[in-house]
Amino acid sequence: MSRLTGAVPASGSGTFGYARGTGAVLGRAGSVQRFRVAVEQGSGEDVTAFTEAVESALGDPRSWPATGRLRLQRVDGGASANFTVYLATARTAGRMCLQGGVDIRVGGKPYTSCRVSGKVIINLDRWRLSVDHLVAIGLPLAQYRTYVVNHEVGHQLGRGHQPCPGRGRPAPVMQQQTLFLDGCRPNAWPYPDRSAA
Repeated sequence: MSRLTGAVPASGSGTFGYARGTGAVLGRAGSVQRFRVAVEQGSGEDVTAFTEAVESALGDPRSWPATGRLRLQRVDGGASANFTVYLATARTAGRMCLQGGVDIRVGGKPYTSCRVSGKVIINLDRWRLSVDHLVAIGLPLAQYRTYVVNHEVGHQLGRGHQPCPGRGRPAPVMQQQTLFLDGCRPNAWPYPDRSAA
């Protein structure tokens, strides 16, 4: 499945429900960055399911903690954290990103996701629909979701955008794959060659 069917709410309440409790520490060594997870009320999305997807992306051996210099841990919505991962409707995402100095509009409409100081903001349209050029090649929606989490968290961790290194090669996770592949193959991981071993 490359995208979900059905209407996607363009706007929600502008308020968020937070995941409760504390998650496992993701990674084996390094300093710990703590994050919260939140879903906009009125988005039609479940905070538990979104939290599981975020933790699955960040806890994989191919994600950011693979270097051994960083660990990540989800904390309760009421706890202090280094950053929060938000799932927001397009209108709310556009407003939150613009308030942080990032314009996510394409063709006049909020389109991409973004990271602004302490906030990783995932656009509900992309979470449910992916993007046309990735749907056209049959990229599973779950893979796109993993990519967008790792990409935007990468910005929070100080990584900038990267270009395609060559036709047919895996795209760096920090390439703007939501907008283009430039001949690269889709890739959801910062360290795609790592494994559980």
